[in-house]
Amino acid sequence: MAVVIPAKNESRRIAATVRSARSIPNVDLVLVVDDGSEDATQHVARDAGAVVVRHSHNRGKASAMETGAAVVAMRDAPDRPPRLLLFIDGDLGETAVNTAPLVPPVLDGTADVAIAVLPPQPGAGGRGIVVGLARRSIQSMTGWTPTQPLSGMRCLTREAFEAATPLAHGWGVETGMTIDLLTKGFVAVEVPCDLSHRPSGSDLRGQLHRAAQYRDVLLAVNARRVRKVLGRDG
Repeated sequence: MAVVIPAKNESRRIAATVRSARSIPNVDLVLVVDDGSEDATQHVARDAGAVVVRHSHNRGKASAMETGAAVVAMRDAPDRPPRLLLFIDGDLGETAVNTAPLVPPVLDGTADVAIAVLPPQPGAGGRGIVVGLARRSIQSMTGWTPTQPLSGMRCLTREAFEAATPLAHGWGVETGMTIDLLTKGFVAVEVPCDLSHRPSGSDLRGQLHRAAQYRDVLLAVNARRVRKVLGRDG
């Protein structure tokens, strides 16, 4: 199994995240995709034991995920099944190992994608507006109501990942991926994981981040609604 970590300017936490991820059972590759960082993320991650690839400029989370999956595919042995892909955030620190419960449902074939449900995060400043948009959209288009539709910690098969590509832009990637997989008949489950990361606060920076999230989720949802209509009409 490969752990793929999209990261930008995570030099403070990436070493702990990498070391913790390497402790997850069945993991034989930890790959960090440095998405145009302006700090030492790539060097710190490499020193911690990760394979590192770098985007020369910031291309967004979806692009980083696609790059990571492509590099893992190149490292898969031709005579063995493709590695499972476990995507995690770069700021999980030493709690990254607690994504391990996501693996068994995918490894044993119970699900095609397992999504982490995180405990409440101290300092989180959102009011649930973006989460509500994503949840309602997924439910209306697929019939499944997720608890945490924006969770970026996900384990999935290579087949499922390829079925979800091209990924939705920016912060809409998780919502778009869930809708695409469920509408194509793949099975998703949510799994509680004791994870801690850096949440967006209630300051201006946090508000701007949530505004960008809302925009990207809405774009991802609307694109899939249009695609559904065009497919039905065709």
